[in-house]
Amino acid sequence: MLALILFYIFATFLVAGAFGVITARNPVYSALFLVFSFINSAAIWLLIEAEFLAIVLVLVYVGAVMVLFLFVVMMLDINLAELRSGFTRFAWLGWLTALAVIAEIIGVVWRHGLGAIDVNTDFASEPANYSNTLQLGKVLYTRYAYPFELAAVLLVVALVAAIALTLRHRPGLKSQDASRQVAVRARDRLRIVKTPAEKRP
Repeated sequence: MLALILFYIFATFLVAGAFGVITARNPVYSALFLVFSFINSAAIWLLIEAEFLAIVLVLVYVGAVMVLFLFVVMMLDINLAELRSGFTRFAWLGWLTALAVIAEIIGVVWRHGLGAIDVNTDFASEPANYSNTLQLGKVLYTRYAYPFELAAVLLVVALVAAIALTLRHRPGLKSQDASRQVAVRARDRLRIVKTPAEKRP
């Protein structure tokens, strides 16, 4: 009974945080609402005894990805007035996308009969020596090894893109040109000067 009450509390906070993400006028506030949603999602993971996923959600998404996202948002110096000016032009596209997502969710629930699940039934308890981390690692590095590597590559590309977007070329800034450094020749940088020896008086 306590777990069910906690689930409804965290689920309510999660929905409220997700609503704040899409309604906040400031992108920094949206990112903070997203952090709040991630934390509540981690609490729900803990309720179903998925401790590893809850810790990963907090450490990876809240502790790394969202911090990076906050820095990118603050360093990009986004002009909010300019963004809001073109919002109404593409509002219809947003509504169509939202309706399509809602229709897909309803279709999945209706097709698989997820509405017939009894939410009051307790989850089956695992034995004491059961390890979520071990089972997840077996699946992740065997069946889903290639999607896992692809996700890692995409994260690296996103990180490089974020750095490239925030890079500003200022006058007088000293930067390295790797191609010129590699192509340099010794005779262009080194000059040997021969000086005649002098006799002491």
